[in-house]
Amino acid sequence: MVIFQKSFIILWLVLLAGCASTNSTKPESTNTKSPPAKQSKESSNKGGYYLDDGPGDNTSIDIASIPDAEPRTEKPLVSSNKPYQALGQKYVPMKTYAPYSKQGVASWYGKRYHGRKTSSGEVYDMYGMSAAHTTLPIPSYVKVVNPTNGRAVVVRVNDRGPFKHDRLIDLSYAAAYKLGLVAQGSGLVEVTAIDTSPEALSIAAKTNVAAVEPSSTSTAQTTELISSSNTNNTLTSQSAPSKAISPSGYYVQAGAFKSEANGELLQKKIMDLDLAGDAAVTNVYNNGLHRVKLGPFSSKREADIHANKVRSQLNISAIVTNQ
Repeated sequence: MVIFQKSFIILWLVLLAGCASTNSTKPESTNTKSPPAKQSKESSNKGGYYLDDGPGDNTSIDIASIPDAEPRTEKPLVSSNKPYQALGQKYVPMKTYAPYSKQGVASWYGKRYHGRKTSSGEVYDMYGMSAAHTTLPIPSYVKVVNPTNGRAVVVRVNDRGPFKHDRLIDLSYAAAYKLGLVAQGSGLVEVTAIDTSPEALSIAAKTNVAAVEPSSTSTAQTTELISSSNTNNTLTSQSAPSKAISPSGYYVQAGAFKSEANGELLQKKIMDLDLAGDAAVTNVYNNGLHRVKLGPFSSKREADIHANKVRSQLNISAIVTNQ
């Protein structure tokens, strides 16, 4: 009888343990996934700069016909222009317009972020003409020029980024497409801030020109060139605007202007300072811009030396090209 009772107790304990193991509580869901942040990881098969990004699926849109952003006076957003930190780097955004002209690499973002909120609180439209910048005021307007093909667009800055050290600006898919940067994912550009004060926009409207020149020199630098040069002096044949550039060799592009007069003034400044050495200084017009170039030089090293001279003497962003 004792043996039977012990066997019964053991059997009861085994059954109880089995019931406890099959009645475990289901763990709470850990799916707290939020909209993915931008990844500084390049995609080799999408064309876009960010991982899993790329062009949109709507192939019926004529992107080339999308108009540029139209500069207008807007009040900077207090909440979007506060100092912040990203990836260990501190940034202090501008709170109002200031002359800004810089050359660097542009990337673009597309369908992965289409429909998500930007730093301004607006919804990102990959088919709109917008951009992200680390410190320019939100909102503000900039002219972006691709010096390789001469294409230029005006975009509205309404987002923050890119936060990779070798990137200057993030363009919307449409803006990058119009600049010819989509296929390679990124490319060299010149970014110049546009003065959207009522006075500047009024002058621009009266003169029928943009409030900023798409060049590698800032507005202040261009004014300095104009005031310090004698416009009545006759240019030598070496700097004649109609002179063609040989397709071979290396060249230094010192500036790109809508105004031929500004191009001529920069030519003269370079020649007066003897920054080109034995090379020619030309003002060539193509794709709607007057480009001031030095060259040709027989090697890239020689071109780099003269580009550094131009940068240090004139404080402008000279670039070396092979065309």
